[in-house]
Amino acid sequence: MLRHGQTSYNATGRMQGQLDTQLSDTGVAQAEAVAAYLVETEKKITRIISSDLARAADTARALARATGVELTLDSRLRETNLGVWQERTYDEIDAEFPGMRDRWRHDMHWAPEGGETRFEVSNRMLAVVSELAQDPAWETDTFVLVSHGGAIAAAAAALLNMPRDHFSTFNGLGNTAWVDMEQRTRVTGETKWYLNAFNAKARVVGAGAGTEQREAAQPEGALPEGVPGGR
Repeated sequence: MLRHGQTSYNATGRMQGQLDTQLSDTGVAQAEAVAAYLVETEKKITRIISSDLARAADTARALARATGVELTLDSRLRETNLGVWQERTYDEIDAEFPGMRDRWRHDMHWAPEGGETRFEVSNRMLAVVSELAQDPAWETDTFVLVSHGGAIAAAAAALLNMPRDHFSTFNGLGNTAWVDMEQRTRVTGETKWYLNAFNAKARVVGAGAGTEQREAAQPEGALPEGVPGGR
């Protein structure tokens, strides 16, 4: 599950949710770089499915061009709908709704006004995975889902059967970073998901250690240093 490249909202700490924002110049370069990397390291990419929001879809198109694999868009891979928080900066939200970003991060069943819960997001993400699992190539090939930081973290936690109050454990999925997971069948016949890597990265533009890059790598609603549960 691959997160989209950087947008201007990522770089300035503004929450996007389901706003249809565009990749920045840095984000375009990141998308091209991660596509080139994955082509070299993942030889059996046969399915690419992306959120239909432009920042994810354009990231996915770079990978589709590099691999020659057809791209499928699916609105169920969109980021969390953040309702009245969308377009606002973290500071603006914290000023008007003190303490509520912390609650949203740690309560899977709470959402800002007009938004959706992380539990709802994980359910729609899992529905896509369940459908893809019916593909005959599922057990042998690599399927890439291009999505968003919050949606990917929610899906990963759900696939690993983590307790709902632990869903906030995953933090800081950077732009064009990915989560590598595989489903295996045990000797008992039971299928189980395994986590190979979280926040894996190619050497891409914007992946340095400067303050601006660190801020851009935060997922939607990530808590700053010094806030309980933050990075």
